[in-house]
Amino acid sequence: MIRSLLLFCGSRTGHDPAHAELAAGLGQLCAARGITLVYGGGRVGLMGVAARACKADGGRVIGIIPRLLMTTEVAQDGLDELHVVETLHERKALMHRLSDAIIALPGSIGTLDELFESLTWRELGIHDKPIWLLGGQGYWQPLADLLAHIGAAGFGPPHLDSLAEPLDNLAALSEKLMETGGSGH
Repeated sequence: MIRSLLLFCGSRTGHDPAHAELAAGLGQLCAARGITLVYGGGRVGLMGVAARACKADGGRVIGIIPRLLMTTEVAQDGLDELHVVETLHERKALMHRLSDAIIALPGSIGTLDELFESLTWRELGIHDKPIWLLGGQGYWQPLADLLAHIGAAGFGPPHLDSLAEPLDNLAALSEKLMETGGSGH
């Protein structure tokens, strides 16, 4: 059963307002389902949008932020829990410990770093949590193509591109949460 969802996403909102709408919708979906949102703890970008939307709808939000990012990402106030850690490694480890599933929304290299570590850990059998990619307009297709290419070139198993599942929209995520028992109540 999914009681907590780990969100990786941008510390910026991007050029397309649809990304912020998606982040807000994700936060609202978590609140409606009673699923705790676990994320990077910042108030900027898509991560702040998702956290505030979840809280505004009565949801539970846990943030984990490294001390060195306290000034650039500026910690979101009003969270249920805010953990300040010393390193990015500690951040990712705690995020994983506190979550039952992982979702990535559009972001930059920090989002990719977090996502790739989760994919690596899943490939190595360190966890078996579902990993979903949500972005609309084929945002994650280049990544899926790269993973398929790596497998086809013999540098990874042929199923490498199946470690994360792309989802087209929040309705698809809602269905996945239902399939995996995603009602935190």
